Amino acid sequence: MSSTPSRCPRTDRITRTGRPRSTEADAAILEATREALVELGWSKLTMGDVAGRAGVAKTTLYRRWANKNELVVDAVAVLFDELELPDLGSLQADIENVVLQFAALLERPETKTALMAVVAESTRDAPLRERIRASIVDRQKRLVLEGRMRAQRRGELPADRDPVAVDATDDLIFDVIAGAVVHRALVSAEPVDGPWVARLSALLVGGLGAAAAAG
Repeated sequence: MSSTPSRCPRTDRITRTGRPRSTEADAAILEATREALVELGWSKLTMGDVAGRAGVAKTTLYRRWANKNELVVDAVAVLFDELELPDLGSLQADIENVVLQFAALLERPETKTALMAVVAESTRDAPLRERIRASIVDRQKRLVLEGRMRAQRRGELPADRDPVAVDATDDLIFDVIAGAVVHRALVSAEPVDGPWVARLSALLVGGLGAAAAAG
């Protein structure tokens, strides 16, 4: 009996919808959101338009997302979840591969439009910035952690000695890679090609080696 109150909000929500949340409906809604962004732009995008494109009731959207800011962030976040870090035998090769994947993702109109729209909107919306951080930035830091641990297993990097310093370094690596690629691809409109990626990766690997030696 004592556990019943903690489950009431979820029970109420399920009762209102009448059936469990559909992953197929979610995917259709997020795809419709990206399509609408490309065609209409941020200012003209509405929840009603997305609902019509996805073939769901507008109330279905509002049960899942409180507003279009949350919806658009989630629509672009699932694209970044496609990024992978295959084991190519060396830290530099792994970095080059994921940077090229990231650049290819940014070339897609739906990614470019959605990302630039939410970043611009977040400059005056603190909750939106937090959602971007939680749904995109923090989720993709998994790639840095995976790459570092793999490099340690290969003996390319030493084992962790200071967890706090390691976390700060992981954050910095993510910021350097994401910042450099986004700036080059979306701000400078320069190609993120093989030679540029090789130089960036060599710079990162050299810096990590120097940081490990200094630590």
